Amino acid sequence: MIPADSFVERTSAGLAAEIARLVSDGTLAPGERLPTVRDVAAALGVSTGTVASAWRALADAGVVFSRGRAGTFVRAERREWLSPRVQGMAAERVPGAPRGLGAGRDVAALRLDLSLGTPDPAMLPSIERALALARPRADTGRYHDLPVLPDLYDVLRDQWPVRGVEALTVVDGALDGISRTLDQVVRFGDRVAVESPGFPYFFDLIEAAGAVPVTLETDADGVLPASLARALALGPSAVLLQPRAQNPTGVSMSLERARRLANVLLSVPGGTRVTVIEDDHSALIASAPPVTLALWLPAQVVHVRGFSKSHGPDLRIAALGGPSAIVDRIVRRRMLGPGWTSRLLQSVLYELLTDPRSTAPVATARLIYRDRLDRLAAALRRLGIDVGDPDGINLWMPVRDERAALVHAAAEGIGIAAGAPFVIDSAADAPPCGRVRVTAGSVVENVRLVAEALARAASAAPLA
Repeated sequence: MIPADSFVERTSAGLAAEIARLVSDGTLAPGERLPTVRDVAAALGVSTGTVASAWRALADAGVVFSRGRAGTFVRAERREWLSPRVQGMAAERVPGAPRGLGAGRDVAALRLDLSLGTPDPAMLPSIERALALARPRADTGRYHDLPVLPDLYDVLRDQWPVRGVEALTVVDGALDGISRTLDQVVRFGDRVAVESPGFPYFFDLIEAAGAVPVTLETDADGVLPASLARALALGPSAVLLQPRAQNPTGVSMSLERARRLANVLLSVPGGTRVTVIEDDHSALIASAPPVTLALWLPAQVVHVRGFSKSHGPDLRIAALGGPSAIVDRIVRRRMLGPGWTSRLLQSVLYELLTDPRSTAPVATARLIYRDRLDRLAAALRRLGIDVGDPDGINLWMPVRDERAALVHAAAEGIGIAAGAPFVIDSAADAPPCGRVRVTAGSVVENVRLVAEALARAASAAPLA
């Protein structure tokens, strides 16, 4: 254990940054115990509250963790069921932490967690009425019945972003649909073109399939056509896109950009043999209109529409549509596993998509999220931080140093997500990401104070 008198900083943020530097350079190893709050306070001549605040900021940033009376320890790898990328996406949760920046019982704890990328629970429609209208007990129909309830199928087909979609099914969430599509069109050693920055789970799925990711570059309108052309020259079997509210950037693809990307696929040799997988995860809360390359390439595009952001992650349900040659294979393969998505849940989703008392709150949530992102983005711009025009619930904030930003934000009671997991090349010798993801859709109040705290974190000097 490092001696208590080896520290020199005397402010909460400074002490947290000093310890973070020692962890980064290996002086403090994973699992090593920190000196007690009382010992450090006595050695530095500061209050125990100052040291405790530093310890909590480090815990909120995921640098250390507490074992109660046993002490505080440098965090080692955690949650082995999560990949290293996903482990770094969110700040540590603080049970019972109040919302907003107002002082609570523990002002040093995370008072505002903007690291999660999840919808605001207050913006989700109540499922109580939908449950009452749905079948009162699990269906005991035949195992070989249609995998999608006919009424839900009709609603999904009517709301699909392209008319005349050849085949539709329901899966257990957007990632389930994307994973199953990759299983059908990607073989070991294949290449898959994917946005970077992009969603870390996508990178993990590609690697799990034994495939090689190929980076697609983006701008304010989506994937760059020239970047797609370069990727296609490598002969990928699939292209994985987020057409709206791209995670983490919040970018929504313009219709003109989608048309240009379709033209690239039609004109580059081999482009018409590539399967395009679209993840429309924020379909019903995104402000931008629906967009899909299936308007020009219906035989190549599998479009996945998620309902987690709009209706609740725990529903675990999404719709998947595209050419029957792929969708039917997905349905057939599922029959050897889960078989189908619970028809009870499908019935609940049907009510949520058709009952005005359920659709109205979702439409309102879309407007509220738009307002929250606009207000925080505008406040950050006034402070010299340009985050573009994000859609959905997240924004991609430039920072001077990623790790310093995480620690300094945590010291101010705000959790933000590290940027490195959202970039394909996060090797030690890669250039720093210089970005963090902020779930702006969760900023309910005190927008100016939140923006000022984020700006201070963004400008924080490197810890090493």
